[in-house]
Amino acid sequence: MLITSRFARAFLTAALMTAASMTWGQDYPSRPIRMITASPGGAVDLIARLTSTRLAALWGQQVIVENRGGSGVIAGDLLAKAPPDGYTLLCYGSGIWLVPFMRDTTPFDPLRDFAPITLASSSPNALTVHPSLPVKSVKDLIALAKAKPGQINNASIGIGTSSHLAAELFKYMAGINIVNVAYRGNAEALSAMISGEVHMIFGTVTSVLPYTKTGRLRVLAVTSAQPTPLAPGVPTVTASGLPGYEAASTLVFFAPAKTPAPLINRLNQEIVRILNQADVKDKMFSAGIQIVASTPDELAVAMKADMARLGKVIKDAKIRDQ
Repeated sequence: MLITSRFARAFLTAALMTAASMTWGQDYPSRPIRMITASPGGAVDLIARLTSTRLAALWGQQVIVENRGGSGVIAGDLLAKAPPDGYTLLCYGSGIWLVPFMRDTTPFDPLRDFAPITLASSSPNALTVHPSLPVKSVKDLIALAKAKPGQINNASIGIGTSSHLAAELFKYMAGINIVNVAYRGNAEALSAMISGEVHMIFGTVTSVLPYTKTGRLRVLAVTSAQPTPLAPGVPTVTASGLPGYEAASTLVFFAPAKTPAPLINRLNQEIVRILNQADVKDKMFSAGIQIVASTPDELAVAMKADMARLGKVIKDAKIRDQ
């Protein structure tokens, strides 16, 4: 009788929890949602606005995009302090989880304070050189850099950006000394490349490929682990001279930590469904962005791996964001 009573209580508890989750899930959202993202005009802002517009139509509630620029310190702090109720979401670049490696203090811990929803996209940079540099492959570039330490310079697009960190990882793994020259954005860095002011850049695929067709720039490889349809016929860095190399520009969605699992799963399913819509994929592809639309667990694994791989590089290179 005691055993039966225990089973009955356990069954009743599970049933009540399931019913509560279902009821709560059906009520959500009952008011506007806040989606924090990066500065206006970039890839992160584009995907945040596309997603928010369609979520608003699906839910019948406003999804208000709130732009917070900089390295992600303010955005990450806002998310970490928000209630875990699904009414504050974050759409940002993966660099946000590398911020703690670049600062003495950070008001959030990505592993402790963020609940992964989905890895929305992962796009490679393109290792590109000026035609005046006498190299035709990644192997050639590494050999030249070793023969002329400190004499090759790289256009770095902002401290801690995917372009900057792709270059630092390349230097670290190849064991070479290349000088980073910081520029304020992709346009300024690209202009310096075309003029021959700098020798190389880890640029966005969409920004550099048009110039390779006219011979003004030369693309050696893409930074993804596998070849990408964004750059047909271009080999990867790992396959053309530096085995094991991988770097990408990724866009991610998070909720505050302790957001209930049923809500995280619902957010994942609905955001992933939007990301996989054909016209969304086409718009993203035209902007040089490859949709991934992962599970929450896959994002958690990717985040931890990225922190492990690049955290040491950031510390060794003494990269600071202050």
